[in-house]
Amino acid sequence: MSAISVGQAVVLGAVEGVTEFLPVSSTGHLKITEGLMGIPVDDDAVVGFSAVIQVGAIAAVLVYFFKDIMRIMTAWFRGLADREERYHHDYKFAWWVIAATIPIVAVGLAAKPLIEGPLASLWVVAGSLIVGSGVMWAADRMGRHKRGEDDTSFKDAMLVGSSQILALLFPGFSRSGATMSTALMLDLDRVAATRLSFFLGIPALTGAGIYELKDALGAGAGAAPLVVGTLVSFVVAYASIAWLLKFVAKHSFNAFVIYRIAVGLLLFGLLGTGVLNS
Repeated sequence: MSAISVGQAVVLGAVEGVTEFLPVSSTGHLKITEGLMGIPVDDDAVVGFSAVIQVGAIAAVLVYFFKDIMRIMTAWFRGLADREERYHHDYKFAWWVIAATIPIVAVGLAAKPLIEGPLASLWVVAGSLIVGSGVMWAADRMGRHKRGEDDTSFKDAMLVGSSQILALLFPGFSRSGATMSTALMLDLDRVAATRLSFFLGIPALTGAGIYELKDALGAGAGAAPLVVGTLVSFVVAYASIAWLLKFVAKHSFNAFVIYRIAVGLLLFGLLGTGVLNS
């Protein structure tokens, strides 16, 4: 019998789609939702399921930014064959994304027992939500928002890409929150920071989903829930991406900061009163 039902997969897919790219922690919200539905958050099948349905959200990024991705990949392939093309920003950016993914892959493989064990606790999620809010608030105010997407450098990509490790180790910190905050501290504007976060998340999240697929099925996640959860995640994530890019063009991250603190405090309360188990 599958560890997760199709109905639960629909709910979790929707939660994943809404929260994957918003700086509020998809992992944290998935764990909270799983806890409220009585699903054991540290079960191998559940951990694998959560990683696999991220592929739906990543597919939404691939579709939404298809023209940009094709432009970058075309420049990369041209640069491999033509020295002159290697001066093109898109060619260099493709290599930066590859290089910036290496740190999170290395840490993810080395720290997998911790990530799926002690660090998967809802206490960690609650604390990370609040601490991450402070980082995001400070970054939004420290950053000068003066640099656009075309101004990004190898240093920017490596620092922003490496910041994903915070979310990997501390579920609740938020991958998008960590990457956006780092980009803002490097003086990128909010739209550039958000788009960079999207592009850098593609290889990391896709790799995690593929890596976990076999374990998720083997542990009893069930093929039907995985398919349904991934499809729902795709549809909802596509809408979330469109909304977020319009939102950050005109607003600060204050709403996300307040929301994260509220959710973190609520989670502490639910854990402290025994309504949820860590």
